[in-house]
Amino acid sequence: MTKLMSKSPVRTVTDPHAPTARRRRNFRLRPATLGRFAFLAVATILTLGPVLWTLSTSLRTPSESFNLPPHFLPLDPDFTSYQDVFRQLDIVRLVFNSALVTGLIAVGQMITAALAGYAFARLSFRGKGALFSIVLATMMVPAQVTIVPVFMLIRGMGLSDTLLALILPAIPTAFGTFLMRQYFLSLPNDFAEAASIDGASPWQVFRYIYAPLATPGMAIVGILAFNFHWNEFFRPLILTISEQNFTLPLGLVTLQGNLGTGSIAVVLAGVILSMIPALVVFIFGQRSLREGLTAGASK
Repeated sequence: MTKLMSKSPVRTVTDPHAPTARRRRNFRLRPATLGRFAFLAVATILTLGPVLWTLSTSLRTPSESFNLPPHFLPLDPDFTSYQDVFRQLDIVRLVFNSALVTGLIAVGQMITAALAGYAFARLSFRGKGALFSIVLATMMVPAQVTIVPVFMLIRGMGLSDTLLALILPAIPTAFGTFLMRQYFLSLPNDFAEAASIDGASPWQVFRYIYAPLATPGMAIVGILAFNFHWNEFFRPLILTISEQNFTLPLGLVTLQGNLGTGSIAVVLAGVILSMIPALVVFIFGQRSLREGLTAGASK
């Protein structure tokens, strides 16, 4: 008894601290851990460096924007460039056009991708495999190849130089269809079998059972569509002519002035302002984005 009592204080003092000390030694001596941290640090610098440089340049005066050697931090922060953006652009109209176009495209892609993905994943019909292969093949065709046929179709429909010319061709999405198909395949079949036994139609099975379960996947499609089309420049440049139908990226180009004589600080101030809506969407949608990316692996 006395031996046990004499050994117990030593065990209670040293044992709890031994694993912690061992973990600390292992953490300090692992080259792989240091290599991962170094890689993440380099990736962070490469990702955030241009954004921070854009913000820094937007706070400089036009004369300081071309100083050599350049200074990463502005010597005297100047916010007049942001005032010039609002003075030179009808920023409210541009933001409204971009929000309307990207919002309707995101909603449209969420609906069409969910319907098409469910059909390819759960329904049986002739030629399903060949049709899905054709859908995937369209992902390999760049937008520059199809812009002329799309322009001719839009002109034939009488939608030239309208916001609908930007919305309608962008609603079908091959990537969203593929993503939602894989998501529906990850869901169990028991729900559909039970609903079919109760007399539910395929539409009712999708509407009341699988569509609510696929909300995280639809959120991914919507967020990715919003971020892509918010920054889209090529299609609006080709399909719109009048300034009243310009989106925000087209409006920012006008800040360059004639033959690029505008202030670079003003242009980059407009770029910073254009990033705010996309950043807000990502902040509020990152939880759905994370759940959607990990839901397929957890089911």
